[in-house]
Amino acid sequence: MMVLITYDVKTEDDAGRKRLRLVAKQCENYGQRVQNSVFECLVDPVQFAQLRRALEEIIDKNVDSLRYYFLGKNWKNRVEHVGAKATYDPEGLLMI
Repeated sequence: MMVLITYDVKTEDDAGRKRLRLVAKQCENYGQRVQNSVFECLVDPVQFAQLRRALEEIIDKNVDSLRYYFLGKNWKNRVEHVGAKATYDPEGLLMI
């Protein structure tokens, strides 16, 4: 399933900046950054549960927020891209 994850982390102190880096690193482990605080993650239910648990252990729920948008299996018909940063195919060939 495709899950769009967005986050807002309060970065007014060192602890907030650290949380921001940790949230981004976790998201990078499961998906592709498409905006500054937005990731597209193509995951199965177990992977999503692992990612969600990790993210929710990192954030401070009193000042930070996470949003999960479930686009499902038919996500390709629900996503349009216009502008800078070329789009990518998360199901395509990965070249390292």
